[in-house]
Amino acid sequence: MEVVGVRFKSQGKIYYFSPAGETFDLGDSVIVDTVRGREFGTIAIANKDLREEEVKGELKEVVRRADHQDLSQHLQNRNDAREAIIICQDLIKKHDLPMRLISNEYTFDRSKLLFYFTAENRVDFRALVRDLAQVFKTRIELRQIGVRDEAKVFGGLGSCGRVCCCSSFLSDFSPVTIKMAKDQGLSLNPNNISGICGRLMCCLKYEQDGYEAILEKMPSWGDYVKTPDGVGRVTQTYPIQELVVVRFEREDEVDIKTYEVDEVQRARPCQVPQEVPLEDEDEEV
Repeated sequence: MEVVGVRFKSQGKIYYFSPAGETFDLGDSVIVDTVRGREFGTIAIANKDLREEEVKGELKEVVRRADHQDLSQHLQNRNDAREAIIICQDLIKKHDLPMRLISNEYTFDRSKLLFYFTAENRVDFRALVRDLAQVFKTRIELRQIGVRDEAKVFGGLGSCGRVCCCSSFLSDFSPVTIKMAKDQGLSLNPNNISGICGRLMCCLKYEQDGYEAILEKMPSWGDYVKTPDGVGRVTQTYPIQELVVVRFEREDEVDIKTYEVDEVQRARPCQVPQEVPLEDEDEEV
């Protein structure tokens, strides 16, 4: 089926819609119907064909190409939203609610006004919603978001010195785990592997597939391996370079050599020497 990808925020998620027989170019403005109501969006993916199983949920059609009047309405909504956020902040103080207002937006048809906030716990904001509805005469919706979404809104500089990935090009968040930092041999100090949001850095995910592919064939520290020079014990591994450092003990001599990972293979039990001492073998590397 033919689809176009529409984005509603500069670095937001891309949603698929049917072009309804029209041809769109990147950057074209369109009006579409969503679960939140009618919205103003921008074409992020021009007309393309997808398999039906790649499209999740109902595929709605693009209502129309946006004209100058639609663009004017969109800009007016953004300006009014800036004023609305000031009023909402004052009402939050009035009700003494433990929440931090992050951003807000109108739907294109102004049928709904949404506010996004962060809070440590659940917040009873029913009184706040009633006051906001009386002021703006439209449907009010408050959504609690996480710290990663907050960082995406405000942006900032990461430890690498570049603008945060989430606010510059990431359209969606991927799960990040501490195992990724371990696999990549990084320091497990939270200050070194956390972003400005306080969560694990999104960039840990980027190279993880490559590390997992390498580690599958890479022996672990302390393993006995068979090499072109005999059986030895692994003392160090370099996943990126795909190198393995092997220690050999023959009588009173100690020899250490480096091999490419394809040159070594794990030794079978019958090939392992009876005693091959390895210094500090109980220490973690």
